[in-house]
Amino acid sequence: MLHSKSGYQLTLDDIRADDRIVNVASVPQRSPFRYPGGKTWLVPRVRQWLPSLRRKPSLLIEPFAGGAIVGLTVAFEDLAEHVMLVELDEGVASVWETILSGESEWLIDRILSFDVTEENVRTELSRLSLSVKDRVFQIILKNRTFHGGILAPGSNVIRFGENGKGIRSRWYPQTLAKRIQNISRIRDRITFVRGDGMAVICEYASQQTAVFFIDPPYTAAGKKAGTRMYNHHDLDHNRLFDITAQVTGDFLMTYDNAEEVLVLAVNHGFQTSTVSMMNTHHACMTELLIGRDLSWLR
Repeated sequence: MLHSKSGYQLTLDDIRADDRIVNVASVPQRSPFRYPGGKTWLVPRVRQWLPSLRRKPSLLIEPFAGGAIVGLTVAFEDLAEHVMLVELDEGVASVWETILSGESEWLIDRILSFDVTEENVRTELSRLSLSVKDRVFQIILKNRTFHGGILAPGSNVIRFGENGKGIRSRWYPQTLAKRIQNISRIRDRITFVRGDGMAVICEYASQQTAVFFIDPPYTAAGKKAGTRMYNHHDLDHNRLFDITAQVTGDFLMTYDNAEEVLVLAVNHGFQTSTVSMMNTHHACMTELLIGRDLSWLR
């Protein structure tokens, strides 16, 4: 049994479950990033959630954007009037700023012309005196050639990769170019903010027509994965739940399915549901969805 701080006893009946497995390969890939903890698997649920609301949201805010697959899906599929992406990581933010500025042709050209070999990648990433454009390209290069797309210190280039393709395993220049071009075409539907996601939640909490997709770095419940996957992994999860409780519109939150997170959810009066997904390695996994009302899950 799980117990909340107020003594409430959680049973399996308190945790709604959705056992339908989503294969991420079946969902359109729109982001230029490979991102640890990416939410491609959640796209079908987002397509259920937003149309279930009484009115179309004026704004969907993704305060921990990362690869931003949810925000991009909402923008491409017109599920909200506008999308706001928020990211604190300097490198990731610089890529989004470039793509959404309308001046990303240089980045596309550089991706298409770069010959990915281990020697070339290590040479490029060893360069220290860099322009803004050089730094942006380095972030894309690291993300596509490092293990798991991890940008945090300690990560390194892929050795073997898929089917023995090594460092080229995740480098698809034509695909990357197309994704960047497509995002650039709808940039008027997206606002990017480089900053603190929790501060942005506070700023827009009273806006009733704004909704939030909240996917924080996974460092809650004693989990340490976030410390090796994200540069900004130190997050006050209790405060995040407190802030989210003040939101007057709707929200959808995703977390590791952990006891401490379930207790936080119950203590704040939120509903939870476990959702099954199949990752790119064809392994079945579950994650926790948290919301004020999850009755749209069917």
